[in-house]
Amino acid sequence: MTDVLTPRIETPRADLYPTRGAAEVTTPRQDPVVWSAPGAPGPVEPAELMSFERDGFLTVDQLITPDEVSLYRAELDRLVADPQVRADERSIIEPTSQDVRSVFEVHRISEVFAQLVRDPRVVGRARQILGSDVYVHQSRINVKPGFGASGFYWHSDFETWHAEDGLPNMRTVSVSIALTENYDTNGGLMIMPGSHKEFLGCAGETPKDNYKKSLQMQDAGTPSDAALTRMADRHGIRLFTGRAGSATWFDCNCMHGSGDNITPYARSNVFIVFNSVENTAVEPFAAPVPRPEFIGARDFTPVK
Repeated sequence: MTDVLTPRIETPRADLYPTRGAAEVTTPRQDPVVWSAPGAPGPVEPAELMSFERDGFLTVDQLITPDEVSLYRAELDRLVADPQVRADERSIIEPTSQDVRSVFEVHRISEVFAQLVRDPRVVGRARQILGSDVYVHQSRINVKPGFGASGFYWHSDFETWHAEDGLPNMRTVSVSIALTENYDTNGGLMIMPGSHKEFLGCAGETPKDNYKKSLQMQDAGTPSDAALTRMADRHGIRLFTGRAGSATWFDCNCMHGSGDNITPYARSNVFIVFNSVENTAVEPFAAPVPRPEFIGARDFTPVK
């Protein structure tokens, strides 16, 4: 009698956060906000963790020193001025001014920014919030020069990372480190406090190669005006200002955005997304194929 081998069938991972369907749908958050156990060691104080749990963000008045700001600003300027970097697909160009808007995967392009990612002041907070080792899901520098740099419309990062990159759970945290002064007039970051506690699944299918358009102007994954009004009425809007060297940590599901910068003053920052090594990407939940690795990493090597 011949043995018959039955093919092993992988059980699809449950989709806890449906999105990109026929209509908008709201799902209560299914995951913790702070994943570490109470009293776990790290640079974030217990009261700060409680605030992060409640509001979805944490500000640090001076994460890096003025000398370090000068170092990272010089490296940003060097990268933006480099013709090879500008020609690379990882560079996003402003459609009107043709200035460099963002450079992705900057921790792989630049050893200077790679050192920042490994800095205990940076990666230590990510580990503490997420309760595990972490890897870089995405990194970039945002230039946002003056005199007309366009903003980023309201969105939840997790909606895109879930739909198009395949992150299963909300176990991801971002940090925006200011390399220039953040005024209340030059297109600063805005967050709806507490909005991370519910997931807004957006309407509409994901177009093919959506990332090519969305990195310049968000379309798919954009909430409706009615949903944004409801959320703003409920949560309010917080605008973040601060000197160069300050930082804002925020949960992956915060509803956030920023306005255009029509002032003469650039608003440049380095943006790093840390994901738990226990939350690695699977197949996209609402897109035909994953986005390129320079936008959504498939190398899950922990930051050391």
